[in-house]
Amino acid sequence: MKYEIAVIPGDGIGPEIVKEACGVLDRVGEVFGHSFHYTEVLMGGASIDVHGVPLTDEALETARRSDSVLLGAVGGNVGNSRWYDAAPHLRPEAGLLAIRKGLGLFANIRPAYLYRELSSACPLKESIIGDGFDMVILRELTGGLYFGERYTKEVDGALTAVDTLTYSEHEIRRIAVKAFEIAMKRKKHVTSVDKANVLDSSRLWRKVVEEVAAGYPEVTLAHMLVDNCAMQLVMNPGQFDVILTENMFGDILSDEASMITGSIGMLSSASLNEGKFGLYEPSHGSAPDIAGKDLANPIATILSAAMMLRYSFDLDREAAAVEEAVQKVLSEGYRTPDIMAEGGIQVGTAQMGRLICERI
Repeated sequence: MKYEIAVIPGDGIGPEIVKEACGVLDRVGEVFGHSFHYTEVLMGGASIDVHGVPLTDEALETARRSDSVLLGAVGGNVGNSRWYDAAPHLRPEAGLLAIRKGLGLFANIRPAYLYRELSSACPLKESIIGDGFDMVILRELTGGLYFGERYTKEVDGALTAVDTLTYSEHEIRRIAVKAFEIAMKRKKHVTSVDKANVLDSSRLWRKVVEEVAAGYPEVTLAHMLVDNCAMQLVMNPGQFDVILTENMFGDILSDEASMITGSIGMLSSASLNEGKFGLYEPSHGSAPDIAGKDLANPIATILSAAMMLRYSFDLDREAAAVEEAVQKVLSEGYRTPDIMAEGGIQVGTAQMGRLICERI
């Protein structure tokens, strides 16, 4: 099979880590008989430097015509006047918001997986970690409180701020379908997180999720209130498979889950539309202080490419091969500086990419 991928190297360490991820995809192509063709797209500061805007219409159209998008990182130090003295819509991160909106990317997938080799970096006790954890948080990305009507005005002599939390049946149904589809590729368990004891939007959320669940009899559905979920993530993270939740709850819970993995340099993510199309990127930033120094950890981007294989291309076997290669490299003791520990073998960005390729 041949796949067209729009590649956005971005800023800072973006070009370095994307290069290694593309190398891993090419190795997958060699082993499994696929062809990946890359078209580079400018976004963020790199686009501002050339075009004066963080994302051009032409770049968005190139991404739209592709089968998927692989992104490195965008932005720089906020104090960088070359990019940050401009209006907010002309700053690097505005390109990311624009491409999400332009491509209709409503479902954010963020895995949180604890590698046993990195368990010493986990802030939780060994008795809590147990055999580790492997979960995916599925966050609705384009609705809810962040996108509802908002205003601040004076009421009875006092400033009053209003933010509106709104969800339609359609918005809930489409993210729920994604959650159950993903659960079918995993351990077949969905935990739907809401605040149904207080919020009307959560009661609708729960109703629609139960309707969707009826179409997936192999998947077990559980409901959990968001405050309880926040506690359970640090008390018993191993119980979770797929966590499904709305925008604000997902924003908070995914950050909590990322911290208990021990290193943000290991965290992949994806944002999907209503079909198979997705944008895949590491959860970390552009780290301009180490750009060009062969110090960046490419594993999060490589694992994001594995997510692309699984969720956009339905290449589950190939995705597993990449994930297993990462596991082997870590088991053999190889570490980039951000995850270096006593007894490890320190390697740079490029060598880490080569080591993973060799084990596919």
